[in-house]
Amino acid sequence: MAKKIIAVMGATGSQGGGLVKAIMADKNSEFTARAITRDVNSDKAKALAALGAEVVAADLDNEESLKKAFAGAYGVYCVTFFWAHFSPEKEQQNAQSMANAAKAAGVKHVIWSTLEDTRKWIPLSDNRMPTLQGKYKVPHFDAKGEIDHVFTDAGLPVTFLRTSFYWDNAYMFGMGPAKQPDGSYAITFPMGDKKMPGIASEDIGKCAYGIFKNPDKYIRKTVAIAGEHLTGAEMAEKYSKGLGINCKYNEVSPDAYRGFGFPGAEDLGNMFQFYRDFEKDFVGARSLDESRSLNPELQNFDAWLAKNKAKIAV
Repeated sequence: MAKKIIAVMGATGSQGGGLVKAIMADKNSEFTARAITRDVNSDKAKALAALGAEVVAADLDNEESLKKAFAGAYGVYCVTFFWAHFSPEKEQQNAQSMANAAKAAGVKHVIWSTLEDTRKWIPLSDNRMPTLQGKYKVPHFDAKGEIDHVFTDAGLPVTFLRTSFYWDNAYMFGMGPAKQPDGSYAITFPMGDKKMPGIASEDIGKCAYGIFKNPDKYIRKTVAIAGEHLTGAEMAEKYSKGLGINCKYNEVSPDAYRGFGFPGAEDLGNMFQFYRDFEKDFVGARSLDESRSLNPELQNFDAWLAKNKAKIAV
């Protein structure tokens, strides 16, 4: 009997790659993965093909290519990557194209990797944090949350998957321990003493796989996932133990973080302030028990660090 195809956008990225690997690792699965990427000849694409995944070329900016890539699929995993272009409008156009293509393909289950629209908590008139790009508080959150409706408007059988802070940002985006003049190390966040939901990026794909295996439970639902909720001080303590260094938590104000000057600093400063100021809502939405039920291999921070410590330059 032919296996059901799950077409995976962003297949060479963190989320999509995790999903493709989860599907292909489950030899008894009713599913198989169709890895969608712009460059089928990249090393990452070839690695997915070596796992047995079908690798197909398509481009988020070309809706017709998406329709071809989704044709015949049972399910589709939809994800965008804001940091490639910093454009909320482009992200929304891409989401619309994926929804249109999924509708045309008649798929039975769509997962849209999304986030909260923070303006529901902090309206544009609220000056506690600056408004960015004219109409957003946290652009890479708000753009996704604002476009959720296109999937429901299209009548698609969609699950909204809300993710958390990637611990992998430690080595992917330089958010890990940084050496200080006195030889110690520090991680810097404007989080005060509030907890931040975090997750190993590969576990997002594994959780998504758990959702695809339980359509009756999760279609037309919103699921928010995390691997552990930690304060900055707790993360620093774990870095100290896991890496054998003296790591402190350097608490700064959101204003200071927004002023760091790297691309996206204002957006991330607002994001961390949202985490901090609305900890109860943001943490409360992310059930560790439900995340673990979707992905029994869910890693906590210590497990992730033990697995990835060689990637973190200290």
